[in-house]
Amino acid sequence: MIDFEKELEKFEPSMEVKEAEDAIKHKDLTDMMDILRQMVKEGRA
Repeated sequence: MIDFEKELEKFEPSMEVKEAEDAIKHKDLTDMMDILRQMVKEGRA
């Protein structure tokens, strides 16, 4: 059986939209275009 009191103790609110946007913007994410550009630059494509 689920113990709702225990589950509520573990609850952490999610980030606000603005905080999430800032966290995502400041990550260095590599996408496929970045990988292809690097391969072309290195002469591997």
